Amino acid sequence: MSIHGVLGESTTYSKTYDPTILYPISRQIGRDEILKDVGFDFNDYHDELKNGVDIWQAFELSWLNPIGISQVAMARFTIPANSPNIVESKSLKLYLNSLNFTKFSSIDELKTTLQKDLSICVGADVGVEIIGLDSDELTIAKPIGICIDDVLNHLSDEIILSDDIDSKFLKNAKKGELATYQFYSNLLRSNCPVTNQPDWGVVQIEMTSEYDLDFGEFLKYILSFRQHNGFHEQCVERIFADMMTYFKPVSLKVLANYTRRGGIDINPVRVFNTDKGQIKRLIRQ
Repeated sequence: MSIHGVLGESTTYSKTYDPTILYPISRQIGRDEILKDVGFDFNDYHDELKNGVDIWQAFELSWLNPIGISQVAMARFTIPANSPNIVESKSLKLYLNSLNFTKFSSIDELKTTLQKDLSICVGADVGVEIIGLDSDELTIAKPIGICIDDVLNHLSDEIILSDDIDSKFLKNAKKGELATYQFYSNLLRSNCPVTNQPDWGVVQIEMTSEYDLDFGEFLKYILSFRQHNGFHEQCVERIFADMMTYFKPVSLKVLANYTRRGGIDINPVRVFNTDKGQIKRLIRQ
């Protein structure tokens, strides 16, 4: 098995409940890279990490009732951002598949099992919700604020981007008057660091800062992620770190709603001096 667990390797689908499939990845790996590249140390922001979370929404949850009839539901897992580990996504899918032929006496027993296994993997208490198919809990919502995806369309010259994240588009922010920004982009794209497959997301930003934010420059910055290799959580933390560094915000929220892969979508949110609010499902999820 590689350092990234089963991701990128040949797959065997277990028909027997097996929590050992779950594979932890240290958050510190990505945070060390951010410290090196940006000089932002997440270890100095304990309170902010306590308020941030990763929301994993699983749409292919199935198990057996006591008489062997298949049951189906959706699940939402809430992983605190201050947990030492994340769970590798393919290992989570395989773990959930291992429940397909396992009998549970009740939904409460299933929920308790999921909480125990996921909490052990990430090293912190994981919240688990089991959501029935008749629930409106996961109805489609819209992003908050204005969409910035068209702000560069007036340009006649081609936009030349580097092969990786380019923070230069944020470095020239000028100090002005205190202002609050709410905006989003559908164009966040990065690559899985193991398989190199593309990951698409909607990034939503809420920020109050004395530094003027140029939407065109910020969109160029988001576009510079499109050849970057990084897990979802790492990409959101890089955006958060860059904004904290260059805009010195009074408050900040960075949320990314990633499209589903393997029946699971991942939604990391990081906050500073504000509440994370509700993380809702978007149209591409």
